[in-house]
Amino acid sequence: MSVANKHVAVLIENHYQELEFWYPYYRLQEAGAGVLIVGPEAREYKSKLGYPVQAERAAKDVRAADFDAVVIPGGYAPDMMRRHQAMVALVRDVFAQGKVVAAICHAGWMLCSADVLEGKKVTSFFSIQDDMKNAGAKWVDQVVVRDGNLITSRVPSDLPAFCRELVHALEQG
Repeated sequence: MSVANKHVAVLIENHYQELEFWYPYYRLQEAGAGVLIVGPEAREYKSKLGYPVQAERAAKDVRAADFDAVVIPGGYAPDMMRRHQAMVALVRDVFAQGKVVAAICHAGWMLCSADVLEGKKVTSFFSIQDDMKNAGAKWVDQVVVRDGNLITSRVPSDLPAFCRELVHALEQG
């Protein structure tokens, strides 16, 4: 199966971690998926180091039904993302529809706010493991964890395994 007809939202907000955004963004394009950058508003956002990204659509203007997956990069962007109900609702709705939700590093904060962690085995950057456990997750320290339609990883060096699992999940679905 191919990912050529798959549509993926990659979420963006200020203070995103550069590799955790760009690596999955380009890997998904390379695999043939249609990738759309979604932010709280359709405007420019800057990374922790100041690299700009233009959100193509605002979260309020898209629906979970438009996508086969959503990718949430880390950095401190997830803490900014979860302040926008439309961003949180998009993640919650994609998850509820049984579609792939992939989160790396601090992106677990969005999973907590979307209330999708109850009983799920996950990983993340170690400093937010208490948040994830308190949201009902079974936290483990592994390179990549897939539990159903939820894929999680810890840090930028996990990106090869994270993206392999993401592409594999899209090929299966």
